[in-house]
Amino acid sequence: MTTTDTVSAAAPPADPPPQPLTTRDGIPLKVSLMRALRREKMRAMLLIAPLLLFILLTFAAPIADMLFRSVENGIVSNTLPRTVEALADWDETSGEAPGEPVFAALHADLLIATEKKTHTRLGSRLNYEASGMSSLFRKTGRRAGRMDEAEPFKAQFIDIDDKWGEIDTWQVLKTFSPPLTSGYFLNAVDMELTPGGIEMKPESERVYLFLFARTLFLSLTIMGCCLLLGYPVAYLLAALPARTSNLLMILVLLPFWTSLLVRTSAWKVLLQQQGVINDFLVWTGIVSDAGRLVMINNQTGTIIAMTHILLPFMILPLYSVMKTISPSYVRAAKSLGATDWTAFWRVYFPQTVPGIGAGSILVFILSIGYYITPELVGGTSGIFISNRIAYHISSSLNWGLAAALGVLLLAAVLLLFYVYDKIVGIDNVKLG
Repeated sequence: MTTTDTVSAAAPPADPPPQPLTTRDGIPLKVSLMRALRREKMRAMLLIAPLLLFILLTFAAPIADMLFRSVENGIVSNTLPRTVEALADWDETSGEAPGEPVFAALHADLLIATEKKTHTRLGSRLNYEASGMSSLFRKTGRRAGRMDEAEPFKAQFIDIDDKWGEIDTWQVLKTFSPPLTSGYFLNAVDMELTPGGIEMKPESERVYLFLFARTLFLSLTIMGCCLLLGYPVAYLLAALPARTSNLLMILVLLPFWTSLLVRTSAWKVLLQQQGVINDFLVWTGIVSDAGRLVMINNQTGTIIAMTHILLPFMILPLYSVMKTISPSYVRAAKSLGATDWTAFWRVYFPQTVPGIGAGSILVFILSIGYYITPELVGGTSGIFISNRIAYHISSSLNWGLAAALGVLLLAAVLLLFYVYDKIVGIDNVKLG
């Protein structure tokens, strides 16, 4: 065998390199697929863009605004910029009011603030922290323009109101002069920001922690009542024939066809001491006429009325889950020797846990933020923290405190939701 034959046998000719796959117009197939995928993603984004924009405007933006309002405090520095700058050099531990330069800066700021009508807003803001600040700024604003610039301003301010000579007034101004403050959140947990630091409010002024605890307790109680009443109803609806079940389902949904205000007002008629329920109890002799039950304007009225209103939100998730459970499971357990209770508790009930979770979360979240029903039937002992939030928004106009209370309520719901996810698992929550 020659050398040439040996080389030919040892090194066969190499195959030509594979050509990349291309489309009909010569574009590589990989590039064409990536372009098509990009177009599909863009088309999908355009389809969901209106919904995304709606969620941002109606859900995310209000929450962001609430978070900002709960810490925003720019009104002091914007209304009295010279005074805030001059107060930075004042030693509040000296036990004396600031010197003449601070009062001169205050006069210059008040002239502008009075012309723009912003001094009254500043007084209202500081009045949340110290009573009397609103009237102080109103009175001073009316007379600031008539001050004699040739005389010391300090004496003129003290002549208008003695509070200008008190160190407490200036401590409040300096404490709340930064553009951001924690004062609203501190007030929301019955604490206050003082020149000496953070302190608890006097015992007689502590209300919000108690309201948060009451709201949580009543919401859990209402959720438990809805579960105890709704579970048998849902079980009955799932076990009955379709025709009878549909008829009873109409009765469950019937409250949705009636105004919430009408349903709550009806409970006021039923629960009052001269109402239908007490009259029936007296007629049957269960209670005496002098011992009529007090079931309105208290926590009892709130629990009864809200349980009735939120009960369908517990029944519907339970029914939708129970309807998917095959009755053959229970029959199989009984055929293997299980009693009725054992078959229910060991076979049927675990399969309804997703519906229990969904209904409980739905009822709890709805009840913790309810406002109308506790306001009408709760009196002073049955109102929720949401009623206090509404008061600050519509009556006291303390929007910062209302925002802080709302943020804390939102944080409490998210924390409980997280705990529920760790204990039960959010994947076990099903609506059907």
